[in-house]
Amino acid sequence: MHYIWKEWKENIRGKGLWLSLSIIVLISISILFRSADLSFDKGFYILLINLFDTIIYFIPILCLFIGAFSIFQEKEQKTLIMLLTKQDSYGSFLLRKNMGLYTVVLVPLFAWFLLYALLLKFQFQLDFGSYFIFLFSILVMVLIFLQMGTAIGSFARSRMQIIGFTIFVWFYFFFLHDFILLSFLPDVTYENVKFFSLVYFLNPLQAVRMFLETGMGVYSFGHMSRLLEAFMWTKPVFFLFGNLLVWLIVSFASALLFNRKEGYE
Repeated sequence: MHYIWKEWKENIRGKGLWLSLSIIVLISISILFRSADLSFDKGFYILLINLFDTIIYFIPILCLFIGAFSIFQEKEQKTLIMLLTKQDSYGSFLLRKNMGLYTVVLVPLFAWFLLYALLLKFQFQLDFGSYFIFLFSILVMVLIFLQMGTAIGSFARSRMQIIGFTIFVWFYFFFLHDFILLSFLPDVTYENVKFFSLVYFLNPLQAVRMFLETGMGVYSFGHMSRLLEAFMWTKPVFFLFGNLLVWLIVSFASALLFNRKEGYE
């Protein structure tokens, strides 16, 4: 609870969290206005997909910066050294710090999207099941990239390193990952397609997108080829939870193994 309260006080005074939330709010409202001409019964699904396709560009990089600078600030202010000299291990500190970050970021975001649902109710026929799937997709994406951000903040020695690592991670998941897989696409066969599928869904953006689109009924697995059936060898929700588990563990372990207690400008 101490760490959660500490994160609240630091982020209320800071500009990063409020700037990030303002961007999400402005994007959401602009998508709502642009969807004014959509039909009452089907427009809801189109709006959610359009909103997701837009904010997916912003949430990852915003969460990476929030997580990274939150850890780096502890180094700059020497509070990390003070906490660790009180017989508190770095793993324990990181776990509590993560809980504080999750709370500080997710609570305002969740509150906004609840309010957003009320705004949608005046314009569209709501499907609460689909809206829950949308919210859960956003939640998973925030958790993954906040955890990656804390890993970046743990081994970064300067603000410029944080900016460089963050842009690289964002660029990799948006462009490089799929581009690399495209070069191997001609060699994919029925025998190795499951391995290709695992690598493909290691990209959290693809795992979240597949879960959202199938959960909302936008994408159907009916009449698939044998190769595509082998590619989707389990349900999208299992790909999503597997992705979440893998990246939380990998990011936390990386933060522990490569952490540097000091930072400099």
